[in-house]
Amino acid sequence: MQELLNFLSNPWPWYVSGPLIGLMIPTLLLVINKNFGVSSSYKHMCAAFGLKKISFFDYNWKDYSWSLFFVLGIFISGIIVAFFIPNPNNIDLSENFIVWLQEHGLNNTNGFLPQEIFCFEQLSSLRTLIILIGGGFLIGFGSRYAGGCTSGHAIMGLSQLSLGSLIAVIGFFIGGLIVSWFILPLVLSL
Repeated sequence: MQELLNFLSNPWPWYVSGPLIGLMIPTLLLVINKNFGVSSSYKHMCAAFGLKKISFFDYNWKDYSWSLFFVLGIFISGIIVAFFIPNPNNIDLSENFIVWLQEHGLNNTNGFLPQEIFCFEQLSSLRTLIILIGGGFLIGFGSRYAGGCTSGHAIMGLSQLSLGSLIAVIGFFIGGLIVSWFILPLVLSL
């Protein structure tokens, strides 16, 4: 069992995880004739919880119940990982990035999440609230405005040669660069 946990706690190589993600697309299309995406599942949840008074949510959500099980699986796997897969003490970061983090007040580079941002004590911090609320709003609004999230457009849409998905992915990439190079340093300096 410990060997399995050790195997699962290390990142899988690209030549394993990439083809697995790639094979998921034809499986979805051929087996259940459905498109892959996560952000639309939140719309289905709202419809399932009875928000049919709003016309946007007035449809038969049961036709999309498979995606609700998919999101439930993401949630359950996150819990399993949090409790059973050890968080690595050291992750491979470049020296330049470690210096950049330290310049912005993030000194603990152990594990996946900087403790200066991701701990309960930081919930009262303006910096953390901007990251959580602002980032959550931008991701939610952006994915609905773009007609899907990064997984729906980048994985599913591009595999179907969708021009709209290509434009959305370019927009996601540009947005990520703007946040990484300009907005995140500004927020971290608060």
